[in-house]
Amino acid sequence: MAKEPKTPKVKETDPAKMSRRAQIVETYRMSKETDPRLGLIMLGFFLVFGALAFSLFWFPFGGGTFTLVVAILLGIMVGLVAMMIVFSRRAQRAAYNRLEGRQGAAAQALTMLRRGWKTEQMIAFGGNRQNPDMVHRVVGPPGIVLVGEGNPNRLRQLLTAERKKHERVAFETPIHEIIVGREEGQVPLPKLVRHVQKLGRQVKPAEMTDILNRIKALDAQRPKIPLPRGPVPTSMKGMRGNLRGR
Repeated sequence: MAKEPKTPKVKETDPAKMSRRAQIVETYRMSKETDPRLGLIMLGFFLVFGALAFSLFWFPFGGGTFTLVVAILLGIMVGLVAMMIVFSRRAQRAAYNRLEGRQGAAAQALTMLRRGWKTEQMIAFGGNRQNPDMVHRVVGPPGIVLVGEGNPNRLRQLLTAERKKHERVAFETPIHEIIVGREEGQVPLPKLVRHVQKLGRQVKPAEMTDILNRIKALDAQRPKIPLPRGPVPTSMKGMRGNLRGR
């Protein structure tokens, strides 16, 4: 009796379902595509900072086998820490470079926000499928942040309409508007998360639940719009947990 052919194993690409090691390998692979010198730079940081830590410990206390072993271990540990720091920063930069200019890039970047932030992707949609205008919402310490990506002229009208809707249900909550882009008055994608975090702390954690309940009624009045499909790279949320050592 002939054996049934084995089904080829499909490589898992969802960060939530990947192992910690697989996430690191995938992050490194994707980063190296836009940063070919990543491996050499990481090795250089490991050697320089490892050698520096070894020297600072060995020369003042040198002279014995125990000191030599401790100095080597210390050098390796410091070198690894330095290597992971540079990997984290360059991988994040590479991820933004891959995302910039693609549909839903801002929504993907906002997944980098940590606890204390509630992000809703594409609460409003305009334009067309080829050139969509999207508004995302973030609720956090600054209040309500409306983030738009697409055509700036059309987005201003879309953002204004969303501001009015949110003011009706959360009239005492500060509302901020951001347009993602490279033009004057806009926020570049790589700086989006930092810009949102720097808007200040105007809402107490205890008030967050009330705000979310208020805007929940607003969201119930409109259909959920699916994020347009496209060649968007793996979510940055998995990479974020990876680089933070989650």
